[in-house]
Amino acid sequence: MGVRVKGSVLAEGLRRAGLRDCLGSGMTRHMLADAAEALIVYAWLNGHVTLDECVTVMGKADDAVEGVSALLTTVKKRLTFL
Repeated sequence: MGVRVKGSVLAEGLRRAGLRDCLGSGMTRHMLADAAEALIVYAWLNGHVTLDECVTVMGKADDAVEGVSALLTTVKKRLTFL
């Protein structure tokens, strides 16, 4: 079963994970949310995080923004180009 995450949650998670500075200026919240999604999917498809790990990290958080931020922080640590 999938769950839809609001773009504002993804964008704020990206900011809290310290990844906003990696992206160009003038990006909309929608574009930031797309970037957050893309990073998570890239990390998963390339074996940097597992689906179980994503669920575990997100499940430990008190709220959705904290969960996305924690997951993106994990991804950030594992991707050498960030």
